[in-house]
Amino acid sequence: NHALQHKFHIPIVHNRYSNNKKQHTVPMVKYAAIATLLLLACNNASAFVPSASQNVRNSGMTKMSVLTERQMQFWEDVEDGLNNVALVFKENNLDIDRIRNFAQTAQGINPLPVPELPGHQPSEEHVDGLTAKPFWDVAANSEQFPWAQKLEANSHIIIEELQAKLDREALEQSLFAGDSAWQNNVMGAGWSAFRLQRLGVWNGENCKEFPKTTELMRSLNIPFAVRGVCFARQAAGSGVQPHTDGRNFILTSHVGLKVPEGCWIKVGEEERTWEEGKLVTLDTSFEHSTGNPTEADRHVLIIDFWHPELTVAERAALEFVYDLRNKFESGQVAIRKPKRLMEEEEGQGLAGLFSGFSGLFGGEKNEEK
Repeated sequence: NHALQHKFHIPIVHNRYSNNKKQHTVPMVKYAAIATLLLLACNNASAFVPSASQNVRNSGMTKMSVLTERQMQFWEDVEDGLNNVALVFKENNLDIDRIRNFAQTAQGINPLPVPELPGHQPSEEHVDGLTAKPFWDVAANSEQFPWAQKLEANSHIIIEELQAKLDREALEQSLFAGDSAWQNNVMGAGWSAFRLQRLGVWNGENCKEFPKTTELMRSLNIPFAVRGVCFARQAAGSGVQPHTDGRNFILTSHVGLKVPEGCWIKVGEEERTWEEGKLVTLDTSFEHSTGNPTEADRHVLIIDFWHPELTVAERAALEFVYDLRNKFESGQVAIRKPKRLMEEEEGQGLAGLFSGFSGLFGGEKNEEK
């Protein structure tokens, strides 16, 4: 992740386990094709989540042995990367112990976190010790969220730019068509999005459609998290069923842009509505759902950002993990045998060698013993 390495001055992680220098000259296209086929062929293709069954994971009994070779490779690379992040921030006395625990939980080594409130559904993607509550009033807390009041004060820029864009495309209805088909299984057919930023990368073509909004977003120093920034539409007469992503270290703000009266959002056991030009902020590790029972579309701007109780070192570590995950799951990382398996095979080979020697030096007596 050269962008992250440049941003946080993290040295590049090299593959220490291959002695074949020619391996690195094979075109990445070949690796990507092989990895993609592998990922498509496996039900447990995710580099991130253990392949154990849900009931075993809920019992806290998941072990490293349930990981696929690809997942083992991923977590070995994560460990190397986290070691480098730790070195960068060591001189500032900032540790990443909680992110190391996060990695242990995500692999199924640690037990799953316990819900803290009704409706809370934390997953294996969990950072210990963070405040959990369904809604956050970010505009009222300038110390933790210094950007929130400025965003609300300038929300008219976003509202006006969106309305102008909708007016221009009133006949085509194409603005929200391209980014959200893959999310329909979770969000429902009535929900669609137009993404400006994801995984720290701004979508240049999409940002050209909303230059003022993009400029405003980039000027506020919001600590954007991995899911980024997008416009979201909830079609008239539709809703999003209760769901959760389980990640307790990301908060999500919605800027109300076009909100017909009667629209609602429920997080945990609490229900609210949006107000145009104002922020509604939720913790998506709580079960949440939305509804638009009206005859007009509802529009908000969604902004994902890091939980304020994460340190800068922990943010850098999580950015590394999720960027690496994206590269693994999109086939951008070459396949290699995990170090653990290589060491086991080397051990078996040595055991066979020693067994052969034992026949020369009284092996039969040893076997009798």
